[in-house]
Amino acid sequence: MYKLGRLVHTIKYLKFKQVYFRFFYTIRKKFRQFTRFQYKLTTTSFSIKLLLQESIFSLTSCTKSNNDFEFLNKSHTFKAKIDWNFPLYGKLWTYNLTYFDYLHQENMTKENGLTLINDFIDQINSMRDALEPFPISLRGMNWIKFLSKYEIKDQKIDDSLYAQHHILIDNLEYHLLGNHLLENGFSLLLGAYYFQDEKFYLKAKKILIEELNEQILKDGAHFELSPMYHQLMLFRLLDCINMVKNNNWKNQELLTVFTSKAEMMLGWLNVMTYDNGDIPLLNDSTNNIAPTSGELNQYANRLDIKTKEIVLSDSGYRKIKKDRYEMIVDVGNIGPDYIPGHAHSDTFNFELYVDRKPFIVDTGLSTYESNDRRQLERSTKSHNTIEIDGENQSEVWGGFRVAKRAKIIDLKESTDSTIAMHDGYKRKKVLHTRQYVTKKEKITIIDTLDTKNKHQGVGYIHFHPSINVKMVEKELICNNVIIICSGKIELIEYNYSPEFNTEIRAQCAKISFSNELHTEIIIK
Repeated sequence: MYKLGRLVHTIKYLKFKQVYFRFFYTIRKKFRQFTRFQYKLTTTSFSIKLLLQESIFSLTSCTKSNNDFEFLNKSHTFKAKIDWNFPLYGKLWTYNLTYFDYLHQENMTKENGLTLINDFIDQINSMRDALEPFPISLRGMNWIKFLSKYEIKDQKIDDSLYAQHHILIDNLEYHLLGNHLLENGFSLLLGAYYFQDEKFYLKAKKILIEELNEQILKDGAHFELSPMYHQLMLFRLLDCINMVKNNNWKNQELLTVFTSKAEMMLGWLNVMTYDNGDIPLLNDSTNNIAPTSGELNQYANRLDIKTKEIVLSDSGYRKIKKDRYEMIVDVGNIGPDYIPGHAHSDTFNFELYVDRKPFIVDTGLSTYESNDRRQLERSTKSHNTIEIDGENQSEVWGGFRVAKRAKIIDLKESTDSTIAMHDGYKRKKVLHTRQYVTKKEKITIIDTLDTKNKHQGVGYIHFHPSINVKMVEKELICNNVIIICSGKIELIEYNYSPEFNTEIRAQCAKISFSNELHTEIIIK
């Protein structure tokens, strides 16, 4: 019964479109298996040369030999030919292999890139994951940018690419929505321009206008509330601006809406980025996946895209900057109800940088596999907030599912104070209120449990691995910072994951209390 209830609380938030297309694609797949339907893997095409300004180099993940690959901090050497279905490191690694981001790494040559593309096409009949809509979307964009950069006119490649875009338009990810559907739309738009395809263009235009209006919030944030995914979506948008601005097809009719959204997204990103260039690792965010904020700003500048001044609001994040510290707090809901797959159970979480260096951090992201580590990283106790009776605020489960979830039911803000209340523990008849009071050299955090019954509250403070913490009575001494807590403090260890498949031992303060917890962070 518990699993059934969890499932009900998960699917009740879905849009009708998601449910419809999940059933439609499932039934269609079974019918096509029965009729032995197969997509064409080559379709006669006609392409044009696109004019594109310099974009952003990708991380180096492929050696000059074209046999050595490294993604997600896991490397593999193919001794004979490349196995494009390579399964050993999980589906996300295989996806990365077939995205072809490495075509845009700084040391990639025209000859090596063509060798990789042709090898893929020669083996395309045996592809599995690579022909799913998401990798087709990213691969399509990467191939078009590469072919345009080197002014390559190759009929074999074009015909394969055109066929892949036809597979994409027949399998748009309406069952998922969110960043997946945006990626589908971006790729179709590049394909439309490259092949001068009216059908691709009309579908891409519809998707991108609708989804950008839906997914970019009033304060400029991407609505899945992951700074990393925000960077990725902004990167794709800038690439589309690059293409539309430098090619006159369709009279550049999408340029105005694209530019407006990019300016807002830049504004949000620049507020959220720390002075040293780091992004907060909130929700599903990690390093060395997306272009950096600095690279995105430089790219935007080359395209004459300006930054819009924004005030954080709809995203639920707040940024406090003083002379010595920067602090980001989360006083919002976990994300769009119908697609919370990249959300964590982290209401009232915060990060703190002191003197431009990380001090209190989110624990990060190391895996997308549906395993115990993924469950731990999404849990309440892996964030700098309050856990009650050992349970999560929001019911995260599977790899990307959320059933019951915490909602903000009250929020009051003034110059140096933010007070919010959430109902994530209403099943236990508890409401959690947290107040942040942020002065020049002192931060006070007050947690209150509104309940008639006795419950065990536990607060967590996760320190960056570079921080050495010593406990003296009820004080934590950390370099030039003193933390004083009213509850019972225990220093424990945890694994900090600033990148995929990376775990670094660090210290965490686990603070037990009953009804109210006062925490003071004093910066000397």
